[in-house]
Amino acid sequence: MNQDSMVLLLTVFVGLVAVSQLATAVALLMLHKRFRAMQDQVAAFVPKTEAVLESARVTIEQSRQQIQEVTAKANDVLDLTRTQLNTVDNLLKDVTGRARTQLDRVELVLDDTLGRVHQTVTTVHSGVMKPLREISGISAGIRAALGQLVKGGRPSVAQATQDEEMFI
Repeated sequence: MNQDSMVLLLTVFVGLVAVSQLATAVALLMLHKRFRAMQDQVAAFVPKTEAVLESARVTIEQSRQQIQEVTAKANDVLDLTRTQLNTVDNLLKDVTGRARTQLDRVELVLDDTLGRVHQTVTTVHSGVMKPLREISGISAGIRAALGQLVKGGRPSVAQATQDEEMFI
């Protein structure tokens, strides 16, 4: 390669590098311009964002206070509920104990009453029914004797045999 072509090649290469540098400079200028525009937009947006953040901070603070109040009230309600439940539990224990005592007493009274009723039935049975049976037996004997006397005395042999067969 000769020197002229080498110079020409270097000149073209330097020219391309210069165009490339110029394009880079233009791109950087456009990027700088776009960055400035974006910075202006962000700068306009920052006060709005700060206002929203301040509003959010105030809201969070108010919410925190309200949550603390609600939590305190809920704890008070829970404490009151525990107290009431303990009172109801103690009352139920007392009522259960009293009911059990009364049921034991009722059971004793029922046992005593049933024993007395049984004793009364036994007394009536032995005092009234036994003499009635005896009287009934005596009256049956008297009727049989009177019936026998009305028939005429002694039974016939056929009648006696039949009575014995029926008895057996």
